[in-house]
Amino acid sequence: MPELPEVETTRRQIEKIMRGRRIERVDTTEPSYFFLTPPDRLRRRLGGRRIERLDRAGKYLLAELDDASHLLLHLGMTGQLFSSEAASVRLLSATARSSLSPEAQTRFEPDQHTHLRFVFEDRGTEVFFRDVRKFGKVEWLAPGQSSPRLDLLGIDALLVTGELLFDVGRHRKTSIKAILLDQSVSAGIGNIYADEALFLAGVRPGRAARRVTRRECEAIAGFVRQVLERSIETGGSSINDYVAPDGSDGGYQDERKVYARTGEPCLRCETPIKRKLVAQRSSHYCPGCQK
Repeated sequence: MPELPEVETTRRQIEKIMRGRRIERVDTTEPSYFFLTPPDRLRRRLGGRRIERLDRAGKYLLAELDDASHLLLHLGMTGQLFSSEAASVRLLSATARSSLSPEAQTRFEPDQHTHLRFVFEDRGTEVFFRDVRKFGKVEWLAPGQSSPRLDLLGIDALLVTGELLFDVGRHRKTSIKAILLDQSVSAGIGNIYADEALFLAGVRPGRAARRVTRRECEAIAGFVRQVLERSIETGGSSINDYVAPDGSDGGYQDERKVYARTGEPCLRCETPIKRKLVAQRSSHYCPGCQK
């Protein structure tokens, strides 16, 4: 699932394409659980509107329109929001991926998984929202309307503090990783960056949050911010489906210390990386470096 760095990378690139432009029309697929607002209503509400800005709240994108309404977007597990100029093997089916090299790519053509297509009045670059599994979400919010999805979010993960983690953790019977993944505590952290931050802090993901000291919480919060900021610098992690709006891959996957490295030697102590289920998620850690 795209996490804060991937969503922030997407925001920065897509805002440059969409900001200040007026939507001529929005093409959609048929109604499905992807659409929190029915497709026909989306088409009516978005046609003729100018996009003023694009913000991020945790893993959500929120476009402000010129009538004070908003468009809420969530990439879900496999969502891809990108320019019509983009070309990448990650925008193709598994069959096409196996048969074509990146050099053989041409401009993407909308397929049955392209649930939103933004066409602008200036007839310039378009924007597509593609999601094979439909776990992504789109919702139109009327002026002044709030979204329960946003109302439930905690502090942005780039601002998380050790004091917050310590205060929450000592009152809950759960693991420290579960605290990190709880979007009502801090919004934006997912599986990849939770595992990476906990490795750097020397804390196992399955340790009870109540057994994590204040000093360790400070270290975890600091490393959360560090890995998120570094991933944003490198364009996010392209491990499966994620691709930046310009079609490029992220680079942070090449800097992973533990995530998805099961059985490989720890880069610090050479102990094989282990994997276990924590908070119903695959979690990766070094039994030598993390206690």
